[in-house]
Amino acid sequence: MSELNLTFPDGAVKQFSEGTTPLAVAESISKSLAKKSVSAKLNGAYVGMHDVIPASGDFQLITTADDEALDLLRHSASHLLAQALKRLPKFANMHFGVGPFIDNGFYYDTDNGAGNQVTVEDFAEIEAMMHKIAKEDLPIVSREVSREEALTMFAADPYKVELISDLPEDATITIAVQGDHVELDKGGLVPSTGWLKHFKLTSVAGAYWRGKSSNPMMQRVYGVAEWKQADVEAELQRREEAKERDHRTIGRDMDLFFTSQEVGSGLPVWLPNGATIRRQVERYITDKELANGYQHVYTPVLSNLNLYKTSGHWDHYREDMFPPMDMGDGEFLELRPMNCPSHIMVFKHKPRSYRELPIRIAELGMMHRYEKSGALTGLSRVREMTLNDGHTFVEPEKLEEEFKSILTMMMEVYRDFNITDYRFRLSYRDPKNTEKYFDDDDMWEKSQAQLKRAMDDLELDYYEAEGEAAFYGPKLDVQTKTALGSEETMSTIQLDFLLPERFNLTYIGADGQDNHRPVMLHRGIVGTMERFTAYLIEMYKGAFPTWLSPLQVQIIPVNLGAHGAYAEQVKKQLQDAGLRANVETKDAKMGYLIREAQTNKVPYTLVLGDAEVAGQTVTVRQYGEEKTETMTFSAFQEAILADVANYSRETTTN
Repeated sequence: MSELNLTFPDGAVKQFSEGTTPLAVAESISKSLAKKSVSAKLNGAYVGMHDVIPASGDFQLITTADDEALDLLRHSASHLLAQALKRLPKFANMHFGVGPFIDNGFYYDTDNGAGNQVTVEDFAEIEAMMHKIAKEDLPIVSREVSREEALTMFAADPYKVELISDLPEDATITIAVQGDHVELDKGGLVPSTGWLKHFKLTSVAGAYWRGKSSNPMMQRVYGVAEWKQADVEAELQRREEAKERDHRTIGRDMDLFFTSQEVGSGLPVWLPNGATIRRQVERYITDKELANGYQHVYTPVLSNLNLYKTSGHWDHYREDMFPPMDMGDGEFLELRPMNCPSHIMVFKHKPRSYRELPIRIAELGMMHRYEKSGALTGLSRVREMTLNDGHTFVEPEKLEEEFKSILTMMMEVYRDFNITDYRFRLSYRDPKNTEKYFDDDDMWEKSQAQLKRAMDDLELDYYEAEGEAAFYGPKLDVQTKTALGSEETMSTIQLDFLLPERFNLTYIGADGQDNHRPVMLHRGIVGTMERFTAYLIEMYKGAFPTWLSPLQVQIIPVNLGAHGAYAEQVKKQLQDAGLRANVETKDAKMGYLIREAQTNKVPYTLVLGDAEVAGQTVTVRQYGEEKTETMTFSAFQEAILADVANYSRETTTN
């Protein structure tokens, strides 16, 4: 019998008999290792614990201690869900789309045709069947099948037939078998259903098959799966917290914004309260940029299509752009998807000298993206957005200096907004992806090295990610943890040697020659106004710091007739000082009005009665506190102005 030569991660090479399984390999090392081994990899491809190892090569056992093991558990849980549905009579004719693991859980797309679709009311029955199958401890085994076999196996499921039919002719097709259930699957599963002990179905939602609105609507059943029940409970608690922080819910309750089909999907309408928050962010970032040497401009939201053909956006991002508008005279106009070509034209409209550089151009620039309806979400995924955008044109030898300057400003902004949970990612090209990335090895190697050197000089921690660069150059991405636990790119600094070349940008150097090529840096500090506001709503849970709060002071006269005039006087003085204040005029009990101000998360509530009128004082209650404090009006005004000036990092009233 021939032997297999397996090379382990530590470099050791061991021989095993042909027909050996990963389980047998693990047991040959130690029984304890076998008990915690979830799956294996051979040359990077998954091999199930009960599958035969097909050849010699690099071999790795994946144990419960490895991060990816939890992904395999969740992937397996989706299969368990599908098997349970098929065993229940009312779902016996269920058709299945795809069932992957996702962050913090899993889902399976289902379609019962003309029968019963899955609802939340079915969850208890489905979970009971899932637990029953788990106790059966059915081994999970994978094997290759021919295209003909696969089509025969799944002939009754049109979604699986479509997936099989779309595979390349030379594709290897594998199935995973667990008892009476068969899945079309590439591997990466736990050894048996007995490993699936701790899970919970959480929700169901509509989802277009393969994400296309022209395809059938399926029922996407979501769930969570963990190694321990305590982790399931913790995840469910986190999700409850997420519901309370959802910017769409808070936005509705606080009258910040709305979306409607009448206006158009993905086109949010900012209400006065939301517009106030946005205006404060816009004023802040504009003032910050002006103080750091940026020149603010306004450029058209429409541009000639040729501009985006020159930049490369038409080639690389055409699917994300709206169709061009034919003006009938040979000119085609395009709703801009990016602001950088507009700022390039600002630089190019007159000769530039090295003495002017770096030239920093910034704009709150409106852009449009052709997003599918199913992807639109509140303020965080929209079709029209306003980006806090900026571009610097700099001499090549001063590139790193400018990069450090931008990054320093970025971290100052994060401090003012009290954003602390973030990390830096250096995003490089994938050298094998010649279609996406500009083909210039020297440019990429040089620019990536410059980025890395600048980060090292600043002594900042970062991680590197191949394949995440823009098509024109590498970038630094700031990956921010949202209040709901996900990670998204909020800020970015991108190096660009390509677009100055494509647009033939030059400046007059110290030698008097007009043939020097600048380097371009693209940067966004707080991203789009829409997504950043959504982030702030969820981060603060609607309880905005005083400087951002739509209403900063709610004034409640004990008796409107007796104390209303003083209340109006206080309001006017606060407004004259640039603060946002309101006098409560509803005829209701004092306790109710105070609770309402707290419910609306107003930072300061002032109660004014006889004593306050007589002494020209105010009785102050801060949001979230039970105690009150009486002070002179001037003392209160001084304190709240200091609160605002310090971006509410330290809120005091004395």
